[in-house]
Amino acid sequence: MSTGPSGASASTAGALRHVLSHLVTPLLMCVGMGLAYLGAFHAPQPHELRVDVVGSGPSAQVLAQTLQDKGDGALSVRTVPDRATAVDHLRTQASYGAYLPGKAPELLVATASSDTSATVVEKVFTQVAAGQGDPLKVTDTAPTAGGDPTGQGIFFLLVAVSIGSYASVAVIGGAGAVLALRVRAALALGASFVVSLIGAAFAGPLFGLVDHGLGGLWAMAWLYSAGILLIGVGLHTFLKRWTTLGVMVLFVMLNFTSSGGIFRPELQPGFFGALHSFWNGAGFVEGVRAHVYFGGHALGGHLLVLTLWFAAGLAVTALAGLAERRRRVAAVPEKAPETVAGPEAREELEEELEEAVGV
Repeated sequence: MSTGPSGASASTAGALRHVLSHLVTPLLMCVGMGLAYLGAFHAPQPHELRVDVVGSGPSAQVLAQTLQDKGDGALSVRTVPDRATAVDHLRTQASYGAYLPGKAPELLVATASSDTSATVVEKVFTQVAAGQGDPLKVTDTAPTAGGDPTGQGIFFLLVAVSIGSYASVAVIGGAGAVLALRVRAALALGASFVVSLIGAAFAGPLFGLVDHGLGGLWAMAWLYSAGILLIGVGLHTFLKRWTTLGVMVLFVMLNFTSSGGIFRPELQPGFFGALHSFWNGAGFVEGVRAHVYFGGHALGGHLLVLTLWFAAGLAVTALAGLAERRRRVAAVPEKAPETVAGPEAREELEEELEEAVGV
């Protein structure tokens, strides 16, 4: 029996409403990505970027004060007594450049800390040396590995590990919706292990982003990935179709932009600089830098950040378990046993799969 034109029209209208309601997610992603990436990266400007002038005499003091005044807040210039102190500051990331004035001026930088910050510092002191009529010698006290000449390979490794992690959330939350939460949590931990191994393979044998410390890098990649997956799997219980957008906000929009992998917080707006102090992407990027290039200096703080995000994942998953248990108890009197595996249940599962991948 034909449903007629009116039935077909109603069916089309219903399908159109369904598509339009799901288009909200990618449009919000577009807006969010534009605001986050352009807000963080479109016009990097230094503010309070720490640099040292080596020397204790009046000329060094005058040069430091002149740079401070002309910088109008862009630089934080201090004097240090000798080259060894300046090198120590660079190796502990207490400064991002050190200028040794004289007839043969020299600039010390640490590109492993941030290539973009080193470039900004070099530009400033090249002009200073040129004003004195001398060529500037640049010495890198902490160069990056041969496979990562720009120092940004760790950031792109972060991107790869993040995508593998939050994409796995969609699969586990959607295709695994019928599984017990403890099984989904176990799948999350297993997926994070595989993602971290892939990340270590990229960083070591495939691209040579690091030339030592690969074991520590893998451990941080696993801790970082596991935190994302556990948070995402737990959030799916509450957010359903909005989970994809939620994890993208947390682990792409706010995460990549505040990681310090491209620009350190001294070159970004204050909002992203503030996030850098406790967000998990910054914990991974700065943790790997500390482990590989700076002798483990401040590594404990970065590991603490990653551990706290992992603990947050465990907490969100535990809350999801309580919520699902309450839903099951509440649903028992309302649902007859014969309908559990019927068409309505299949439609519900299909809807959850759609919501998980954001279609």
